[in-house]
Amino acid sequence: MTTHYDLIAIGGGSAGLSVAERGALYGKKCAVIEPCPLGGTCVNKGCVPKKIMWNAAHLNHMSHLAKDYGLKVEQNGLDWQILITKRQQYIQGINDWYINYLADSNIDHIKGFAQFVDQKTVVVDGKQYSADHIVIGVGGEPVRPDVPGAEHGITSDGFFELQEHPKRVVVVGAGYIAVELAGMLNELGSEVSILLRGQHILSRFDSILRETLTEEMLNSGINIMSCIQLSAIEKNQQGKLTLTGSAGLSISDVDQVIWAVGRKPLSDNLNIGVTGVEVDTQGFIPTDDYQNTNVAGIYAVGDVTGRAALTPVAIAAGRRLADRLFNNQTERKLDYNNIPTVVFSHPPIGTIGLTEDEARQQHGDAVKTYQTHFTPMFYAPSEHGQKTAMKLICVGAQEKIIGCHIIGLGVDEMLQGFAVAIRMGATKKDFDDTVAIHPTSGEELVTMR
Repeated sequence: MTTHYDLIAIGGGSAGLSVAERGALYGKKCAVIEPCPLGGTCVNKGCVPKKIMWNAAHLNHMSHLAKDYGLKVEQNGLDWQILITKRQQYIQGINDWYINYLADSNIDHIKGFAQFVDQKTVVVDGKQYSADHIVIGVGGEPVRPDVPGAEHGITSDGFFELQEHPKRVVVVGAGYIAVELAGMLNELGSEVSILLRGQHILSRFDSILRETLTEEMLNSGINIMSCIQLSAIEKNQQGKLTLTGSAGLSISDVDQVIWAVGRKPLSDNLNIGVTGVEVDTQGFIPTDDYQNTNVAGIYAVGDVTGRAALTPVAIAAGRRLADRLFNNQTERKLDYNNIPTVVFSHPPIGTIGLTEDEARQQHGDAVKTYQTHFTPMFYAPSEHGQKTAMKLICVGAQEKIIGCHIIGLGVDEMLQGFAVAIRMGATKKDFDDTVAIHPTSGEELVTMR
């Protein structure tokens, strides 16, 4: 016997939960299929635990500055067990909340792995379920490189499973996950090296961001090693790791190697071939602007699509898809342009729109930039302040703002409001005509010359 639904979401992360929740709001019979704790990567092995760890690291950073304000604060080290216990308690609360929320919303929670039987049917633990609409929102997972001894390293998933504070760590990677993990561990007292295959960290970000962050990471004691090709990792009887690689690289007595070299979609085990849905060579599921796959009635949302792998993007796309399917909003879709995002590095980064290089490729000499570098007032009493840098990218006679890139204390909270203005088409004059809030770092964005 097959149970039928209006909508089935395969995946209980941000994408699947959001589309099912919105569908149920419109009175549709919906189900979410998920074998793991609800909430997906974000709740369990991503944004949420990462931000708690970042908060701990930030607090430790601030505590070292307390004496510059005349405060007597004792430094007695980190109790890793207390930190991870509090973190996991918070995550468990979210998991439990989702279970109750689905039940209260009359959304069926089917525990298990889903595989397609045909274009309208999936099977979970031998039971079949069909739907008029099936949404694939299975997300992704971190990858390990093809290096001898790679199994001795852990991924970002493994980082959130650590039961002890690693004292000596090597992070391999150059993207935002790599710099976040490196910064967190460094601020929490680990000795950290970061190995880059290329020349720079954050190569896809604006130059003002990667250059400023590189300087601050080096100033904080992180060892950045560029143009390194790892050849092997070996583990001794005491559990310590030794890394060897190009340019005579040899690092020994390492507690943990963390791979942060990319992520791949979790589409392999869906038996998706029986549906005719197209999958690219990496396993991502291409969609059109409305989240449609090439097969009618099957959709893909979130990280599995390979576009803007961010939790709020998955939520927004899922909700808009349900609006279109069940509330007659036939043109409802997510605009993937001008998506604001934050990197929880130390200091944090906020960015929206085009980088300067991208802008000049598209608009040539019509581009004009404004930028500033300064040390925030917060660090005035200290000799160990982190810099802030900001850049606005404008185009045309009206100087419409098409990019905003900021790094420094508090920019993670600062960007949200400016992102609204930029999405609404704000110009440099609009920023100039806004009365500054003084004294803040944010005022620099409306006073640049």
